[in-house]
Amino acid sequence: MPKKSTKMSGLQCLATENVWFDKQRYDDAEKCFYEGANGTVPKEGELNAIVSRQNILQSLNGVKTAVLQPKTAPQKRRHRNSSSHAGDQELASRMKGMELENQTLHRVVEEMRAALQTLELRVASLERSPAAVTCAKAAPVAPVKPVKVENGDDEDSDIDLFGSDDDEEAERIKQERLDAYAAKKSKKPALIAKSSILLDVKPWDDETDMGKLEECVRSVQMDGLLWGASKLVPVGYGIKKLQINCVVEDDKVGTDILEEELTKFEDYIQSIDVAAFNKI
Repeated sequence: MPKKSTKMSGLQCLATENVWFDKQRYDDAEKCFYEGANGTVPKEGELNAIVSRQNILQSLNGVKTAVLQPKTAPQKRRHRNSSSHAGDQELASRMKGMELENQTLHRVVEEMRAALQTLELRVASLERSPAAVTCAKAAPVAPVKPVKVENGDDEDSDIDLFGSDDDEEAERIKQERLDAYAAKKSKKPALIAKSSILLDVKPWDDETDMGKLEECVRSVQMDGLLWGASKLVPVGYGIKKLQINCVVEDDKVGTDILEEELTKFEDYIQSIDVAAFNKI
């Protein structure tokens, strides 16, 4: 057995030694190159020698591959075995995970089935006893009848608990309170409704004296009327209108009365318009 191992190591060294055989090939190649460069053609014997050398080299390469192949084959086999073992482990882990997931799903389904059964039983029990539902409703309260207390003594019925003197006193107090409330209400000042009116007073033409027109307007005086500020506003073609403000009490003065009183000055005033009307 040790001799066989020694021969194998020698063959391996011989197979890996390429310098001696490669040197002859390099020499032949170099010779062919120089002969081709110089224009000389190799002889037939030299060509046979080159072919024989190439055959020897091919046979030695076959020995080298035969020696090295038993070494690489176990490595591939080990790699294949390791990969198959890893694949088996992964498949086993996946199968285990699927089994656990299947168990949890079965458990959830069983719980849901039990809950559904209890719910069905409860609904069935409620459907069988509808009287319990009606009893849960509140019963209407019976009206309480007044109880009449009858006394056998006629003397007690003749007693007047609320005498006439007490009735007169109550009426007097009530009347005094009503009179006091009426007096207090009469002393309270009543709210007077007022309005602010802006009037546009237009003259006949541009020759109308606007100062005299304003004097005529302000000469209208009555209870509940107070004249305010005024100004002249140009209309066009040299004509100006009088715009005057006044405050009136709604119960005493109205716009109709104002227009009626102002249109009496027909020598100065052509028309009157209400430009603005606001409650105060």
